[in-house]
Amino acid sequence: MNSKLCKILNIKYPIIQGAMAWISTAELAAAVSNAGGLGIIAGGNAPAEIIKKEIDKIKQLTDKPYAINVMLLSPYVDEIMDLVISEKVPVITTGAGNPGKYMKDLKEANTKVIPVVPSVALAKRVEKAGADAVIVEGTEAGGHIGELTTMALVPQVVDAVNIPVIAAGGIADGRGMMAAFCLGAEGVQVGTRFVCSEECTVHEKYKEKILKAKDRDTVVTGRNTGHPVRIIKNKLAKEFEHLERKGASIEEIETLGAGKLRIAAIDGDIENGSIMSGQIAGLVKDIKSCKEIIEEMTDQMTKTYESISRICK
Repeated sequence: MNSKLCKILNIKYPIIQGAMAWISTAELAAAVSNAGGLGIIAGGNAPAEIIKKEIDKIKQLTDKPYAINVMLLSPYVDEIMDLVISEKVPVITTGAGNPGKYMKDLKEANTKVIPVVPSVALAKRVEKAGADAVIVEGTEAGGHIGELTTMALVPQVVDAVNIPVIAAGGIADGRGMMAAFCLGAEGVQVGTRFVCSEECTVHEKYKEKILKAKDRDTVVTGRNTGHPVRIIKNKLAKEFEHLERKGASIEEIETLGAGKLRIAAIDGDIENGSIMSGQIAGLVKDIKSCKEIIEEMTDQMTKTYESISRICK
């Protein structure tokens, strides 16, 4: 695929695997990278020594480019950035802010920097700071989300910046990929679909919940905290809804959510845990290898392109 993004990242396909805490491990990231995409290890709020183990592991599993996702609000962010630089990590993606203060050192280490942005304003700021590309994430995505949809936000960011735009949120197959390219994106980020891959180490019950999900089975929790999160409906979701309806404090809501992703993803408690998933879950019907997922997406995108070409003749 003749994508500027592929050339920048030295990858075969412009498909980026989403960074999902407790889910995006070295095993999953390596599988995506080996299949021609860009695999990402999710840093979350983990300390540097944990991330170092994941980096050591992925270096054993692949010789392809990979990325670390760095949460800028993590209490360990400075340590993680030092680790990324010392290990010469090829690519980082960042969330929850502007990585500008680290840009000079990252550039000197030849690390590509791709921030996740929920708005045109932040996209313009990170481009000015030196970002190599941006991931534009719409509200259709799973986990922490913004307000704008992928369809509305991507073309606005494309018009506002001169660096490659990667569309995220609501993309799980070749049709969504083609749509993103039609909006001006040069790549896509895919999360929920890769959860249901053979190489993903998340608990099998977590995968099963996604496979059984229908179009209206995700809900957004915690809107009044300022940090909304999209999850699949379950007992925990109802508890969030109850707290929000009765006007609970931000502290009460945040306490309810603390540690809930881990108990779903690792322990398999799919009623009391947080099953983060995008609205696209209803399209995910099976578990395949990352290689098969990527090949299926690119094949379907080609067929979609051919169909559009016939219509436009």
